This record gives sequence, C-alpha cells and structure tokens, in this order.
Amino acid sequence: MKFHLVSGGAGFVGRNVVKRLLQTTKDKIIVVDNLSSGTHPKQWLPDTTFREYKDILFMGKDERVLFFETDFRIFLQHLILDPEFLFNNYGLIFDKFSDVFHFAAIVGGRAKIDGDPMSVALDLAIDAEFFHWVCQHKPGRVLYPSSSAAYPVNLQSKTGAIALAESAINISSGKLGKPDMTYGWSKLTGEYLAQIAAEYYDIPVVCIRPFSGFGEEQDLTYPIPALAARAARKENPFEVWGTGKQGRDFVHIDDCVDCMLLAMDKISDGSAINIGSGKLTSFLEIIEVFCKFANYQPEIKQLLDKPVGVHSRYANMEYVAAKLNWRPQISVEEGLRRVYNRALEQNI
Repeated sequence: MKFHLVSGGAGFVGRNVVKRLLQTTKDKIIVVDNLSSGTHPKQWLPDTTFREYKDILFMGKDERVLFFETDFRIFLQHLILDPEFLFNNYGLIFDKFSDVFHFAAIVGGRAKIDGDPMSVALDLAIDAEFFHWVCQHKPGRVLYPSSSAAYPVNLQSKTGAIALAESAINISSGKLGKPDMTYGWSKLTGEYLAQIAAEYYDIPVVCIRPFSGFGEEQDLTYPIPALAARAARKENPFEVWGTGKQGRDFVHIDDCVDCMLLAMDKISDGSAINIGSGKLTSFLEIIEVFCKFANYQPEIKQLLDKPVGVHSRYANMEYVAAKLNWRPQISVEEGLRRVYNRALEQNI
C-alpha cells in the first residue's frame, strides 16, 4: 500500500489534488492542514464517514484519507525528531512516502500579499523545514508549487509586459529579477531549495509556476468567485478592484491538477514549468462574461484604493507544450460558466 502526503491539503489546490488521488489510485493519503484558510475534509470528501484516533481522523469507509489538523511545521518536527513517529503513535506501517505534494503556505488574495507581507514571509520557514525533512526522508517524488509571482515584476508592467517564459528565471546563472513582494521571494527561494534537493540529495522534484488558477470551490477572497457572486446577485454598480484593465492568465483547477501530475511523471531535476492558458484576460473582460451569463449590463465602479498587483501577468506555454505535450482542456469561458453556476446554486 502506497502512502502519499499532501501538506495544506484542505486548501483549494490541495483538496483538488486529494480528490484526484482518491479517484485515480487506491493509495492512502495523509493530509495535514491547520485550517487557517482551508476547509475541513468533512465538507468536501465524497464519503464523510470518519473514525477518530488520538489526534487523527481516518476518513471514508475505506479510511484512505488520514487527516491531521495541525501546523505543518509541527508535523514535520515530529517526523524529524522521530522518523518512526507515524508508526510509533498511530501504527502506520510504510517505508517512505511515495508522492509528496507541498501546498502548505500562508496564502490569501492580493489584500494579504500587499497588506501583510511579513506574515506571508513565514512561507520561507515552512519551505525550509519541508526541504530539510525531504532530504532526510527521501520520498519517491516531490511536487513543489512555486508561483507566477516569482517572475520579475518589471516584465509585467503597462509598458513592459510580455508572455512569461520559464527562461526568464535562471537560478544557476543568477538571472532572477525582482519577484512580486515577499510571496514571490519565498517561492523563488523554494525553487532554489528544490534544485538543491534534486542535485545534492538525489530527490526527484518538480516545481510548478501556476498562474491564476480558479474553480468552483475557491473562496471569496479570490477574484473569480467574488466577481461571479456579484454577477449572480446582479449587483449594480458592479465593483472591481482598480481599473479592471489589469490582466491575468486564468486556468481551471482541473487543468492545473492534470498538468501537475504529468509534470511529476516527466520532470525530476527540480526545474520549474508554467501552468497557464497562455492568454491574457483583463478583469473587465471577466466581468463582461459573467454579466452575459446573468443577462444584465451594470455600471462598473472602479475601486482605485484597492491593491491590484502587477498590470499584466500571463504565461508563455511553448516550453510545456513541447516538453509535456500539454495544453489546457477547459476554456476560460467554460470554467467561468462553472463558477457562475455554483454561485447561483449557493445563492450568495
């Protein structure tokens, strides 16, 4: 029986990975999350049956999901101090984790990134603890989620915006640029640790740089579900942060997970790939689509005092298409339709 580890597994991306592993494998999955921003597995697992033992929940009739509600750093410290911690305390018998997905992080939307940058910088501590443990435990494979925020901000301005290719960052040669706030710096540092783990400790690692992932289960601190909720309520005026002319590369979470798993099969040297659509879409265009779904034409109210981040951030997907033969299968409009329908169902 294989065991996988998903840190931050109750967050938006983490829980979608957990559900995919349940669908595609017969393996056991250890989920660690302190629920500071995640959602308890009782609310999103298809089978909410559970058995409590000490401080762990065995979820589902087959007990394939094992949920630890704790800070991931505390969990790692237990494993570092006692490599047999899971056997000694819970009777779990396995040699090592097969796949490790590391989503634990201080997360939030633009307000968090700009409004509390020192809190976000704690991601540096989380990642340092993580890779320290990885190089001791030597799991079968590791996925490290970096971010498009790692790219130099000067390539994302009104006058200098380009499709961001993986080659815009080259840690080995020192080609870095200035990332986006402490969040971007922490992710760039995590990529460096991933390359160290691969080169010096022979750990199979792949890094991903997701752009603006979205989906039906994302919370309202993120722009797509927030805009969908406003359209579902037919708000007028319709509020948008900034001018709304700023653009992002939106990609549905199902496509993100597809690309992650494929990348783990194909890449092991700690290098990074983009995950995006390769298309720049402004927030005004997103609002236009949602209002078409809702069949109304509101006045747009610009909230110019709100943080908006860089002007334009979108991916060059040529490398991924060539190396992995991967392209997103869900169009932006189809993904937005799914989010809008969910907003209607929830009657927000």
